[in-house]
Amino acid sequence: MTAALLQSTIRSLPLLAKGKVRDNYAVGDDRLLMVATDRLSAFDVVMGEPIPGKGALLTQMALFWFDRLGGIVPNHLTGEEPVSVVTADERAQVEGRSMLVKRLKPLPVEAVVRGYLAGSGWAEYQAAQQVCGVKLPAGLRNASRLPEPIFTPATKAEIGDHDENISIDRMVEIIGADLANQVRDVSIRLYKAAAEIALAKGIIIADTKFEFGLDADGTLTLMDEVLTPDSSRFWPVEGYEAAFAAGRNPPSYDKQFVRDWLEQAQVNGQPWNKKAPAPSLPAEVVANTAAKYREALQRLTA
Repeated sequence: MTAALLQSTIRSLPLLAKGKVRDNYAVGDDRLLMVATDRLSAFDVVMGEPIPGKGALLTQMALFWFDRLGGIVPNHLTGEEPVSVVTADERAQVEGRSMLVKRLKPLPVEAVVRGYLAGSGWAEYQAAQQVCGVKLPAGLRNASRLPEPIFTPATKAEIGDHDENISIDRMVEIIGADLANQVRDVSIRLYKAAAEIALAKGIIIADTKFEFGLDADGTLTLMDEVLTPDSSRFWPVEGYEAAFAAGRNPPSYDKQFVRDWLEQAQVNGQPWNKKAPAPSLPAEVVANTAAKYREALQRLTA
């Protein structure tokens, strides 16, 4: 395996933005080179240790889904090779972990779809029997499958801040009713199609988030990553029933492994406050997380 990439250093292109995982470079006025590093964020804090091979795995998985879901909504891929826009000595940073994409106007909301009750959704349900204003039946438990997938948008956070769940009404205020309804409907269609594909490979997609932008013609376009372990909660089918019966979080292929470790981590004898800097990840946690990502891709693409 090649060395882990914590920071990219493409000098032949202007750096536009450095996200939690991806570094975005301008390619002319109409395209972006998105480089998926091996950084990992949890609780919206970037860890200090990279997960070797993670960026390449995320990119391969995103390309898998873009290919299979292209009939539902356009995506941002240009079809061009990412290495074609960098110098020869920069190819190693780009090859296998990058996408050359259309430059879009990003929508300032994240489109979250939940098919199961987990994470912040479970916490909100316990308090009010609803998630982001969506009323849910009584008697649900942690990891319960929902009667129908629900759309629960969120605002995007800056690095170090936390995403904030919002109601559909608030989303309408931000981007308008027509666009909000379109995003909701497309997101649920994407989730249902992906969940069916994944389930046939033995993976439950408990929830996921999509990001959209508008092209120059105002066409809604799927962008960024899609249905990866960074943006989704993946559970293996064979571990779900026992965990659900016991009231535990099911085993996962995503970064829940890191989240669970961080929940128990201490800094200076106190529980970590989920603010930067994060505790140092032990080598075992790094290795196990990398293995989870590899296994998810292998199962999906087998």
